[in-house]
Amino acid sequence: MKTLAVIAQKGGAGKTTIALNLAVEARRRGMSVIVLDLDPQASAAAWSDWRGNDDIPLVAVPSTRLTHVLKEALEASIGLVVIDTPPAADGAAVAAARAADLILIPVRASAFDLDAIRTTVELMRVVQRPAFALLNALPPRATKLQQEAAALIKEAGLPLVSVEVTERSAFRHAALLGLGVMEFEPAGKAAAEIARLYDWLADRLFPGSQTNPSETVDCGSATSKVVKGPRNHSKEVQTELPL
Repeated sequence: MKTLAVIAQKGGAGKTTIALNLAVEARRRGMSVIVLDLDPQASAAAWSDWRGNDDIPLVAVPSTRLTHVLKEALEASIGLVVIDTPPAADGAAVAAARAADLILIPVRASAFDLDAIRTTVELMRVVQRPAFALLNALPPRATKLQQEAAALIKEAGLPLVSVEVTERSAFRHAALLGLGVMEFEPAGKAAAEIARLYDWLADRLFPGSQTNPSETVDCGSATSKVVKGPRNHSKEVQTELPL
């Protein structure tokens, strides 16, 4: 089992969008995957409600129970755990970062986002986990802006993901339907970017594999074992979630 944490100090960086689309892409390629929502805003849980099925289990969990839930995921032979975190370098972000095999830090190419990344860099130095900044929601054809933002991120001491994600309406439309962009518009540019990002991620989490490791696990049966306890996100307990 591998664990990906998506962390950003500033709200609006697009971490939930990235986390959910990577989870969808992992599931589409045959990976058994679960999303853990540590963000009290519960945006990922709302997306799961809109999705309306349990092919990608989602657990809204306090950071104090993260270790326990990860243990259950391991016992259930989950291949990939994706952790969505609150927009702050707080205890939840620290817990997620320490549990992660790899950390993605989505960053918009704005002065406020680029300034906030310095706090996230300090957190990464504390937890000592592989961490990469992802330029996210870039305006189309903004080559100069991309170059300037990339230079500032490298100056802050973070390596950059070699894939960038562009601001596209497909992300918004897909989210409202509880879909990933690959499901909403398979031949679209947004889907192609997420596919490239997942390829980049898989090369680091599962090196040497020609295909992503996929256990022959029934996702439904894994859900019954992993997704339990307080604030379990399922159809039976949706009304308990603070959406």
